[in-house]
Amino acid sequence: MNSPGGWGKDASRPYFFLSYAHTPRATGKAGDPNHWVAKLYDDLCEAITELTDVPEGVPVGFMDQSMHQGQFWAERLSRELGACRVFVPLYSPRYFKSHACGQEWHIFSQRPVYQRWQDGEVTSGIVPVLWVAMDHYTLPRCASELQFNHGSFGPDYAAEGLYALMKLTAYRAQYELAVHRLAQRIVEVAERTIIPVTRPAAFEDQPSAFAGTEPPANTLRISVYSYRRGEQPPGRSPEFYGARRTDWQPYRPESRRPLADDAVDVARSMGFQASVHEFETEATALLGGAEPTSPGIVLIDRWALYDGRRRETVRRLDQRNPAWITTLEPWNTEDEESTAQDEELTRLSDDVLRAARARRPTLRGGGSGAPGSLEAFRGEMEWAVIRANQGFERRDGPKTQHLPTPRRPSLRGDFDTGQRPRTVPLDLPGDDEDGGGTGRAAPEGGQP
Repeated sequence: MNSPGGWGKDASRPYFFLSYAHTPRATGKAGDPNHWVAKLYDDLCEAITELTDVPEGVPVGFMDQSMHQGQFWAERLSRELGACRVFVPLYSPRYFKSHACGQEWHIFSQRPVYQRWQDGEVTSGIVPVLWVAMDHYTLPRCASELQFNHGSFGPDYAAEGLYALMKLTAYRAQYELAVHRLAQRIVEVAERTIIPVTRPAAFEDQPSAFAGTEPPANTLRISVYSYRRGEQPPGRSPEFYGARRTDWQPYRPESRRPLADDAVDVARSMGFQASVHEFETEATALLGGAEPTSPGIVLIDRWALYDGRRRETVRRLDQRNPAWITTLEPWNTEDEESTAQDEELTRLSDDVLRAARARRPTLRGGGSGAPGSLEAFRGEMEWAVIRANQGFERRDGPKTQHLPTPRRPSLRGDFDTGQRPRTVPLDLPGDDEDGGGTGRAAPEGGQP
């Protein structure tokens, strides 16, 4: 007979689901910015394994490392949220601004919780963690209603948050104590409650548990300059395109969904509400004198620059150089067709985007181990959003900066070394003439 959880043995179910807000890479920093969350997850799994009789090979917990992206991401998250015994959210200001984190909380909280022992204490199945101190932050209603004593994990933890204890050597003992007591609490909640397994919900259709309590999301407009299938020039395969120009995906076969969808996922993880448009439908607003309503990203397919009539619109945008627009030129180093046309496509790009070439870009790659890959694009997209938003927030300064047309530089090194997709941020008002700006300057090839 199956247990109330719907599984043959409770031990086959993960003890906890670690819910956290993904952190974007810092400028110029290599490696995974969520390294410390992953370390906490590993330490918790080790501690819970010591406290229980979890069989070998059975996962102790679950942590999503896909950054809310990928074809099977939603199905996997829904399945794990419907099966785990305890939900562990990492509290931070970024967490409560994340729509996806709010969806995770909502899905788990729809499951019924039954008490194994009636001792007067109400156990919810949610064990929150202070990732950073939240004293000066108003929690949404779903979190503020939880009855949880953070002081039981130690006074330093309650005052500083777990992230500080991990990072600072002086707090090593306090960190180990907090993790031990957190593991004890997870095991205790799992043993005191019966939370039946539920069918996976349609994740992307679920509301956020934070809705109505979180500030309105910043908006972002993503424009795609590319082809429809059938419009591409000779020598370019139609497999990279779809029925709409926004269907372009240069990283096939790594991903078969539109690149714009990946861009939206990145923006959403950063707290932005993004919309996707064909470049032509946005051109009037981008080139007009009206006050912008949001920052914008333009994704440029270099192959589309062969279209002489359409590329003049891109040239005009480059000459206008609005501060709140950042352009990205995704480039797949595994694409043999693009590699074969590298020199000509680079020439076209240099010619059309001259103003953006006048200074060294202030966006750098995140040190991805897969140059020219979809992962590298996602890292660049994070900083493109930040750059565009900075320009949008500073738009009370000069709105437009017309730069003299420079002598075309040579950018061959950008591709000869197989580096990341090129980022071409348009200048922000107030940047120094030497390219100092607000970010860390680097040459086109991404080298310091």
